[in-house]
Amino acid sequence: MTQTTSTRPHPDEDNMNDHANAAKQSDAIQTTPLFALHQALGGKMVPFAGYHMPVQYPDGILKEHLHTREQAGLFDVSHMGQVVIKGAGLAQALEKLIPVDLESLNINQQTYAVLTNKDGGILDDLIVTRWAEDTFFLVVNAACKEQDLSHLLTHLHGFEFEYLNGQGLMALQGPAATHVMEQLSPEANKLTFMNGCHTQISGKRCYVTRSGYTGEDGFEISVDGHDAEALAKTLLSFDAVEPIGLGARDSLRLEAGLCLYGHDMDTKTTPIEASLLWSISQSRRPEGAKAGGFLGAERIFQQINDGVSTKRVGFEIEGRAPIREGAEIVNETGAVIGKITSGGFGPTLNQPVAMGYVPKAFATVGTKLSAMVRGKARPITVCKMPFVPQRYFRG
Repeated sequence: MTQTTSTRPHPDEDNMNDHANAAKQSDAIQTTPLFALHQALGGKMVPFAGYHMPVQYPDGILKEHLHTREQAGLFDVSHMGQVVIKGAGLAQALEKLIPVDLESLNINQQTYAVLTNKDGGILDDLIVTRWAEDTFFLVVNAACKEQDLSHLLTHLHGFEFEYLNGQGLMALQGPAATHVMEQLSPEANKLTFMNGCHTQISGKRCYVTRSGYTGEDGFEISVDGHDAEALAKTLLSFDAVEPIGLGARDSLRLEAGLCLYGHDMDTKTTPIEASLLWSISQSRRPEGAKAGGFLGAERIFQQINDGVSTKRVGFEIEGRAPIREGAEIVNETGAVIGKITSGGFGPTLNQPVAMGYVPKAFATVGTKLSAMVRGKARPITVCKMPFVPQRYFRG
């Protein structure tokens, strides 16, 4: 891959000043390597996380959503941050920031993780892949990448950072994705869920992983920005593949019961409150062989042992109209007990769904509550997530 970045051995004052200047420059709306292609395909462009991004294409969000569930959708996620970090002892150093047993990861294996702060809150959620013994590849959320890089530079001394600015990143998601990848890269198509490989697709050097944000089987493809448009056109040349915008990406992840950072979790939310205990490796939990040692471990361990006062849950909604983020949740007496953090119409289910936070006493599946919409109480019921079955390829 081609990197357009500088190498930073340690977070000295000059480096931090350079980083601050870069953050200021990023305030201007940027474009991804696929911007011209989005326009050519009729994408409706909107500002998102500092980038011009397609919210939908001419077919519309509903058809894009269903096409991804039934065949395959191509998403531009180049706005997300891609960082390579190298150095002896890096796994142990990263484990002080991430409650995951990174030392146990195999080469080319990846894991979902959260960056925690000293209070146990979530700074960001990310995907970490082990490229080599002392080399890790991180993909972070677009809106958080500047603060994430600053956080990593502050805490990781003596390591080499490569920020892949301008790198393309695409997600090919849906049941037909494997048939497309089988023709383009049989090696990548042999991957199982949460694993990756370096490969070539149509002569373009790529790093491909098999995971996703839709609940479907699929692949993420990191490629040099100069090759991104040509590769996207190759993928779109298959009849099963259509371009998909942010609108359907959001409804797909909601149906999959997946969090959106800044909405369903933030710096005041712990992984336990967000129902993300599974993101903390067994060995890093209380009584584990490598228990603790990460920022906020004390509060998180207290919640693991004693439980939490509030918890993220899913909701079935009576009626056809969606209930959106911010709606207050009330109990049978009309007292406000929580709020909706994500909500919308689930095209696969042909009904609205939502998730939000309520006190533990109201978090049991089957609990009847209401959400306030324009002064009117709408019946909702706590339910299991995900709302649709996950279809990841685990081999």
